[in-house]
Amino acid sequence: MSKNRVPAIEGWFSMDEAAPALQGLRDTESGTVFFPKDVAVSRVPGHADAPLEEVALSRTGKLWSYTTNHYQPPEPYVSPDPFEPYTVAAVELTAERMVVLGQLAPGVEPESLEVGMEMELVLGTLYEDDENEYITWKWKPVGA
Repeated sequence: MSKNRVPAIEGWFSMDEAAPALQGLRDTESGTVFFPKDVAVSRVPGHADAPLEEVALSRTGKLWSYTTNHYQPPEPYVSPDPFEPYTVAAVELTAERMVVLGQLAPGVEPESLEVGMEMELVLGTLYEDDENEYITWKWKPVGA
């Protein structure tokens, strides 16, 4: 029996396997974009009362930086047992020009990365329990 695929964080990204996207908020007056949307508490100076609309963010961007974590993060992070190092990529989204962090997709080796290369957003498993597979966004080079 297969497990339910559920978002690890509800509302932060779409679960569209073919074209997943991060979900942000856009200030309708200034055009400023916020992510993640549920913790966007600051506003653009002069636009404190501007309406915010939900928007799908760019699915692609340029690799801005990356690092491999060789330590187990504190809770609430759920790590495999035994802990395995993982790489986090910082990607500057194409249209929004904001940098968003995410793990590398499985099968992508950090040695294959080059700052400035095109990356795309994909879905991947963060962790599992007996009933669910908890999904999050991850990054991989375009065409990989």
